[in-house]
Amino acid sequence: MSMNQEVLHTEKILADRKIFFLDLKENARGKVVKITEDVSGNRDTIMVPAEILGDFIAALNDIKETAEN
Repeated sequence: MSMNQEVLHTEKILADRKIFFLDLKENARGKVVKITEDVSGNRDTIMVPAEILGDFIAALNDIKETAEN
């Protein structure tokens, strides 16, 4: 991962022993959301291109609706 990334926005979500970090970053290729799950110091990360955030959020909303029913 490039060190030439500017963090534009950060959110943190606490859930039991997990912490989720959502960082909106921008680099030479554009904007990306870096989603990191930290469980007792072990981290896993995914990168979501900003241009598909609408689709990503819509899919999560569909999953949320199913989980609530």
